[in-house]
Amino acid sequence: MGPGIAGRLLHARHRDRLTALARTDPRLVAHELAAPTPEVAAALADAEVLLTCWGAPPLTGRVLDAAPRLRAVVHAAGSVKHHLTDACWERGLTVSSAAAVNALPVAEYTLAAILFANKRVLHSAHRYRGLRAPHDWHEELAAAGNYRRTVGVIGASRIGRRVIELLRPFELRVLLHDPYVTDADAARLGVRPVPLDVLCAGSDVVTVHAPQLPATRHLLGARELALLPDGATLVNTARGSLVDETALLAELVSGRLHAVLDVTEPELPPAGSPLYELPNVLLTPHVAGSLGTELHRLADHALDELERYARGRPFTGPVRPEHLGRSA
Repeated sequence: MGPGIAGRLLHARHRDRLTALARTDPRLVAHELAAPTPEVAAALADAEVLLTCWGAPPLTGRVLDAAPRLRAVVHAAGSVKHHLTDACWERGLTVSSAAAVNALPVAEYTLAAILFANKRVLHSAHRYRGLRAPHDWHEELAAAGNYRRTVGVIGASRIGRRVIELLRPFELRVLLHDPYVTDADAARLGVRPVPLDVLCAGSDVVTVHAPQLPATRHLLGARELALLPDGATLVNTARGSLVDETALLAELVSGRLHAVLDVTEPELPPAGSPLYELPNVLLTPHVAGSLGTELHRLADHALDELERYARGRPFTGPVRPEHLGRSA
């Protein structure tokens, strides 16, 4: 696990359950496996299952050679691409991820962002702070509101599908762009499948939920952003690389578009970036995913998976190598 994460994930009740499920020492957290301490090396040699999280070191062939009894990896977070290597699949390890669980808070953040964007909450808050006087808000916000607005969802990932599900109670029209979703799949989701250009041109809010892949880098470039209607909002909780930030900044500085950005490229914008100050931008420090109390959900899921493994049952969140080419 990454430094500090283990302590936040494994509270007392989690430690008690972990020790009841497996022969382990919850206090032993390995931050380095290529040159492990003697204590970690001894534990690795005996390990049948690894419990990993954000910041876990790569499981290279050399590491796996030092873990001859290893059979499974239970990842208490989303993507496994940062620490699983080809050697893991060659060894035939069984892998579980909490990606579906981590999708829940991201989707909730996105739902709030969409509803606030259409209601022009950020705009009215800035204006109210400046005016501090009576004002005809109904006139100024005549075009605001969530009734019969159009939301464009890019990517029917776990998060994208959860966002679609959360939007159902509202009287919103939902467009979806995902090259892997068939018309029948879209019908089951209750959305209209469209090409990316059509989605951009027809949406009041566009929310990005595609994976970070070479093919999705700058998926939204200057041309696509220019298609968004005046006053539209871009919500990005996926990865900063999916949006051409130079092109987006030009649109934001002009005031034509709004944005809710939980991710950027680079991850931490330079201190002088306009993103920090623009009144039409809500910038947050990559907090849409699990944090605080939501980390307990990840720990609960990981321990549920460990219990399933101990009982000889399949994981509920299996990761298969053939799916990694089009997943986060």
